[in-house]
Amino acid sequence: MKYLKHLMVVAILGVMFFFSSEAQAQRYPVLYFCENYGASGETGVSDRFTTGYITVMVKADDAIGLRDCSIQLDKYNCSTGAFDYYKKFKFVVEPSMKYIYFQKNEESDMNFDTPGIFRVFLLDQNNRTVTSSLVEIIPKY
Repeated sequence: MKYLKHLMVVAILGVMFFFSSEAQAQRYPVLYFCENYGASGETGVSDRFTTGYITVMVKADDAIGLRDCSIQLDKYNCSTGAFDYYKKFKFVVEPSMKYIYFQKNEESDMNFDTPGIFRVFLLDQNNRTVTSSLVEIIPKY
């Protein structure tokens, strides 16, 4: 009986260690989505939207350190089971920024014009991934 109690304690500690290390692996920067970003902040945060324009948000504990960056969209191809390049938008930001929003502007339309599952990347000036996330786009009915 004592052996069983010790085994349970070890198992619980192991599970707690596993989950705490997993949580740290997902810390920052975080990429997520909203309908719009304005004077009152984010509206409509989700990971599922209808076709059209959405805003990509990136949040970090420390300055992200980027100046020239891109948001790249890759669309899931059901036939191949892989993500294919869809489109890419360039942006200029301040290196000191910790909280950045990427939305439609004169050079980047940020239009998710077809339904599907998209992998969205924030890329640095050398096209290396800073952070990424998935979003599902459904048709408007």
